[in-house]
Amino acid sequence: MPNRRMTRRDLLFGTLAAPLLAAGPKPNILLIFADDMGWRDAGYTGSDFYETPHIDALAKQGMVFTQAYACGANCAPSRACLISGQYTPRHGIYAVGSTDRGPEKLMRMIPVPNTGNLDPKQITIAEALKAAGYATGKFGKWHLGEKDGCEAAKQGFDVDIDPRRGDPNRARNEPDDPKSIFTITRAACDFIEQNRSRPFFAYVAHHAIHVAQEARPATLASFKQKPPGKQHRNPLYAACVYDLDEGVGILLRKLASLGLEKNTLVVFTSDNGGTPQSSQEPLRGAKGCYYEGGIREPMIVRWPGVTRAGAQCDIPVANVDFYPTFVAAAGGAVPAGKILDGESLLPLFKGERSLSRSSLFWHFPGYLDSPVPRGRDPVFRTRPVSVIRKGDWKLHLYHEEWQLDGGREKLASNKAVELYNIRTDIGERNDLLSANPSKRDELLDELLAWIVKVKAPLPAKANPNYSPETKRTRI
Repeated sequence: MPNRRMTRRDLLFGTLAAPLLAAGPKPNILLIFADDMGWRDAGYTGSDFYETPHIDALAKQGMVFTQAYACGANCAPSRACLISGQYTPRHGIYAVGSTDRGPEKLMRMIPVPNTGNLDPKQITIAEALKAAGYATGKFGKWHLGEKDGCEAAKQGFDVDIDPRRGDPNRARNEPDDPKSIFTITRAACDFIEQNRSRPFFAYVAHHAIHVAQEARPATLASFKQKPPGKQHRNPLYAACVYDLDEGVGILLRKLASLGLEKNTLVVFTSDNGGTPQSSQEPLRGAKGCYYEGGIREPMIVRWPGVTRAGAQCDIPVANVDFYPTFVAAAGGAVPAGKILDGESLLPLFKGERSLSRSSLFWHFPGYLDSPVPRGRDPVFRTRPVSVIRKGDWKLHLYHEEWQLDGGREKLASNKAVELYNIRTDIGERNDLLSANPSKRDELLDELLAWIVKVKAPLPAKANPNYSPETKRTRI
């Protein structure tokens, strides 16, 4: 009798339908995924100190998405959303490690437990692309489990290379290969060359620029001599960004040298907002919170003949959209029974100005320690929260106040809800909760309905050990 994994793979191949694109060769797909690179951390997004010449050139060659989001505010949930094509309530990965990070006595509720690994039953983006005839390779960070069938090699990737597996954030004395940028890049280049005659999906998931930052000595020396900017001034951070950018350049040159440039869909983005080491102003917050600084990302798409050089798209998109986008571009189909929360971005690539959906959602039912710049909380990056972005509007629903302080009847005073117009207030400084009750109620009702629809788990009990008198120290 075949084992369960074989049975699932047989099912996967049996349920994919005919290609969605009728003509032309299947495009190669190269997804370059930075770690902790914030929206403001590239030259083309406005940094006054960091230098990203290759990423900036890619932005000129492709389409820049100005309102691109991660579906999680830190590493693991964002990656789980990308790989599964589903929002956090469906896969249960909300945080790295646990959802009770911080002083327990300052948590008003008992958080929903975290799931540490991506369920092997998930049919991943790699498996869907394999079924469409693609060679698949993952190079770098996985962060979704390394045993019991959760490994990338058992989740659809033919090749799985990560020189930092097991202890990715430990500082290392590797001056020629900081954060393993160049080992990861060379492995991806080898994979691309080996599969130049067939369609491939290369997922290049860097460890840069996550702490501990590292850089080549010459790069660091150069930034130590550079005059600081008004917003950014950290030489090591800048050097790590620069070396990451060099890795991007090597990949793009490899495509060009092999004659694959015209038939390769390239996406560059990041997994979550930047750390407090790097200001994201005018965005509020940083990695780990659900203000714009924690979830808005740089994102560039270059697909010659489809995207227009120098184009810009202002439609809100998210990394949960990559699964349906890549499958559609590959001429594949969504596996039978697979629920996808994203939408194909192909219409936007071709210049259309809208998608069929109206809203994006986020859900985090726990606690993350350490406050963020201009955060809501002096202790936590975030407390239990759900968020909706609809058009120009964004609403945050904080579950402690909602459940414990009177809910809708006390909205005027309990601080359970915040409402912002992101078009006019990108920094989320002006809460319009009271000024626009009709928009507040519209978004709140839609968010509550979504929570029910996806069966998003909520903290259900007050924390009996909660003690607001506990000394509030930074964790």
